Order: sequence, then C-alpha cells, then structure tokens
Amino acid sequence: MPALTIRKKLMTLLSSWQAYCQAPNEEHFVEFALGVNTLAELLRAGPSLGLARMSHDLEQDALALFNTPDSHPISFEAQARLAEQIENLSQLIKGDVLATQPERRQQADAACYEAKKASIVLLSDQPSQWQDLIAQLGYFGLAIDVLSWSSAPQQSQALLLLDLKFTNDWPARLSVLRAANPASQMIALGLNSEFNLLHQALQLGCDHCFVQDMSLPAMVAHILELQSCQNEEPYRVLIVDDSLTAHAMIRRALADQGIETQAIIDPRLVIERMHEFQPDLLLLDMYMPDCTGVEAARIIRQHPEFLSIPIVYLSGETDLGLQVEALRLGGDHFLTKPFNPVFLNAIVNSKIERYRTLRRSMYHDSLTGLLNHTTSKSHLDLMLEQCRAQQRPLCVAMLDLDHFKQVNDSYGHPIGDQIIRSLAWLLKQRVRQGDILGRYGGEEFILALPGASLAVGHSILEQIRQDFAAIRHPFGDGYFQLSFSCGMAAYPAIEHSDQLIEAADQALYRAKRAGRNRIECA
Repeated sequence: MPALTIRKKLMTLLSSWQAYCQAPNEEHFVEFALGVNTLAELLRAGPSLGLARMSHDLEQDALALFNTPDSHPISFEAQARLAEQIENLSQLIKGDVLATQPERRQQADAACYEAKKASIVLLSDQPSQWQDLIAQLGYFGLAIDVLSWSSAPQQSQALLLLDLKFTNDWPARLSVLRAANPASQMIALGLNSEFNLLHQALQLGCDHCFVQDMSLPAMVAHILELQSCQNEEPYRVLIVDDSLTAHAMIRRALADQGIETQAIIDPRLVIERMHEFQPDLLLLDMYMPDCTGVEAARIIRQHPEFLSIPIVYLSGETDLGLQVEALRLGGDHFLTKPFNPVFLNAIVNSKIERYRTLRRSMYHDSLTGLLNHTTSKSHLDLMLEQCRAQQRPLCVAMLDLDHFKQVNDSYGHPIGDQIIRSLAWLLKQRVRQGDILGRYGGEEFILALPGASLAVGHSILEQIRQDFAAIRHPFGDGYFQLSFSCGMAAYPAIEHSDQLIEAADQALYRAKRAGRNRIECA
C-alpha cells in the first residue's frame, strides 16, 4: 500500500477527530469512526502487521463508543485514551519508519528486476545457530541484521525474529520489546511446542511462533509469504437503487475505503452494466418500481458467470420472514436502512475478500499462487493485443527446472514441491506488477514481459538464472543445488500468442539439449 495513500487517510482521520473534539456530537463521531475504519482496512492490506494491529485496537475502542446520540460527548477518560492511541499511530505513520518506497518502474530494463530488499532483524545472543536460516533468506534478497538482545531496536517496523531458545527470561524481554515496537511483526524462534509456552508468547505480543522442530524450508516459506504484498485492483461495487440520495450516501461511504462504485436507477439494466463494470459485489434495494431487488437477484442468478457474485440487499424492510425469503432467492446478506456506514464497509469488504479468494483459487495454481496454465494463456492473449495497439515489444520466456525427476526420486515429492515454490518466490520478487507470471505445468513456468525486447529479456532472465543456481537447498544434514533452463521468443518478430509460446518452448528444448542451465532465444 503506497505510503502517500496511508498518510492521506491519516489526515482525514485527524481532521474528523479534531472536528469531534470541537463539537462532540454523534454526527462527528460517526465521521471519526468511519475514518478509523478506512485507515484500518488500508493497513490490514499492507505489509505492516504492527500498524494494522494498532489501527485495529483503535477501531475496536472507537466502535465500542458508537452507541446512541445521547452518549456524546464521550467521557474525558475515553477521549484521552483515544487521543493517545491516535497520536501514537500518527507518529509512526508520519515518521521515518514509514518512508515512502519508490514505485517499481514500468519500463522494461534489467534494473526493474533487481532483488527487492526487506528489513528483517534477528535478536539473538547465539546467532551462529541461525546461520542456515540467514543464508536461505539471503538467496531471496532478504538481508538480516543480527543484533544482541541488549541492542534491541525501538520504534521499528522491521520484521523481528526473536531467538528465545536460550533466553530464560524471555517473557519479560518480550513484553518490553513489544511495548517499544508496537508496529513491528514479531516471530518467536526456538520455543518447544508446549501449549502454555506458545500461548504465553502470543499473549505477550508475538505474531507467530516457529517451534523447535519446524523445518528450515518451512520457516523460510513462512517468512517469504509474510514479506510478499499483493497489489490487488480496487474493489468494485455496483449499486442498484432508485434513490439518488441513497446512491450518494453509499458511494461516499465506500469511496473512503478506496472502493470503486457505479450506480443505476433501473434494475432492468443490471445485467448489461455487470458485463461492462465487472463488479465484485452488488448492493440491491429491495423495493424498486417495475422490478424488485429479489426479482433482479433471481435474474442475475440465471447467468452462470454471475452465480457466485455476492448480493447484499439494502432495504427498510424489517419483516424477518421476508428477509429470509429474499436471502433464499439469491441474496447473501441483508442490511436494514438507515445503514451504519462502518458496518456497511465491513460487510462489503468481507464479502468481496471471500469472493476474490474463491475466484483466485479458480485462476491461480494452488502450490505456487501463480497464474495457472489456462489463465496464463488468456492473459497473454490480452497483453499481446495491448502491445500491438501500443506498438511495444513483448518478450515471452518458458522456464523448466533441470533434472527435476531426479529431485523427486532422490529427495521425495515434498522437497520437489518446495523447489517449485522456491523458483516461484524468486520470480515473484523480480517481476513488475504488469508482467505475466504463471506455472505452465509441472516444473515449467511462463513469464511475459511487456515492453521488453529479446535482448532485454535475456539480460533479465540471465540474472535470475544465476541467482537461482546459487541457492543451496537444505536436505537432511546437507544441501543440494539445482538450475533451470529457459527459452525465449518475442513480438513483433512472432505475431501470435500460441506461436510465441511454441517458439519459446522450442528454444527451451534447445537449451536442454545444449547442456541445461542456460538460455536460448528463438
């Protein structure tokens, strides 16, 4: 999540809090609570679990004070507590700990694909026992700063790895560390799997615990997943309501969350608009002239492509029987007007998150999280059309792990799966947001780089090939290394997507026949 966006939402929150302090009425408190909710949702989607935790605590305290109009102004003690939380969160967001990260450049040159650095600190008085973990993370561009417990950081947003294995007084140390670093993620290392110990570590502020018998690949996998940050498209909501006033209120509430909206008055236009807008969720008024919301929902469910899209009814209807019947006939949730904007946002976000998770499972490979075979090809078709229209080159690479059958035969299929994930993580670290990265099948991957010539593509993949070949994969008491071969082809020399894939595949086979661990170009 861009730091600029977070700071902008913080300014909105501070402004609404100041308005409430000057005129402590329910209307201003609703605006403040909505600002807190908006900021919390943004931070939950970002890489800082610590900031997300702080905003969540503030949100819970604010919502607990929502109550009724006659409950305002809130007590002096409650106001002071909220003010302290707001100040602490504000200082962390505005300070150097949230320095703005430069945007990934979209032109295709090798500098765009350099390894990304991350801020990770290991606190240990015996760091030698964690050298293998440090080395493995280093292969993926994660540099680890090793500090003793006496040099523990303060006000840090780094991921903190905490060696508790030989630290007898770790509960006291952990409590102090969490208080000094409220915005950091903290992972306990070296505890045994006893329930009470894990419970205590989590209560004192740890976000995760890596127990003593946790394998090195599993620890690396978990840390890599924590470091990955998905940049999803904004949520999209289609509003179907015959009231322009309702349109304005709903769109304003959702806009604060960064949710894109479109609104129509006539429910008979809903299918046409859904095809155009491709919403993630529908908000349907129950009672509209000519066609009710329930009738519209039943019609929507006749279209297979819209069977799973969430439908939330908005209505003044309070009859429980009618609400249940409306849900039975195609709806997913029922909100009664007048709606609480904070609750509306919570419902919309949770429904869309589950919907996108379901949709993601259909389009992505379950092992790696990359695009699957079919989705990769369909995205390549669209990308090629865009490059053709913009008169830009497009480079396509097919990658295949070398001697992968021997890995499965020698070390077992779980290790083979881990190798596939390792290459997927390395590739995900290097690609730009607009690139296509997919698992094409088995141990084969596809990568499409819009704007990249064959020469630029070769330079990019050559560096990735060298970096992957340098990884020492742990097994038992030892290590082994692996490589991949790559074939490349480019548009406009080759004009059609199927031909690009075929040409890159043929080049891949030439690389295999020429000795593997190399790149060949069509």
